[in-house]
Amino acid sequence: MDEAITGRINDLAHQEHSLLAKESNGTATESDRARLRAVKEQLDQSWDLLRQRRARRDAGLDPDGATARPLKTVEHYDDTPPARPG
Repeated sequence: MDEAITGRINDLAHQEHSLLAKESNGTATESDRARLRAVKEQLDQSWDLLRQRRARRDAGLDPDGATARPLKTVEHYDDTPPARPG
C-alpha cells in the first residue's frame, strides 16, 4: 500500500509542477488554478496518510489502521505556520 500512496504522491507532484509552470509563465486559467488547489489538498492528505502508516509501523502497530484524515486536519501540512500577530 505504501508504494501505491508514494506513486499517487509522485503523480500529484508532477501535476503540481506542470500547473505551477503554467502559473509562472502566465498561461494558467481559473480551471488550472482550481485544479492546483485540489492537487495541493490531495498531496497534503496523501503525505499525511503515508506518515501515519510509517509511524504506526515504527510503533509496532498495523499500518493498515491508518486512515485518510479530513482536509481541515492536514491542510497546509508542509507550509510554514502563519506569523503570530504582533
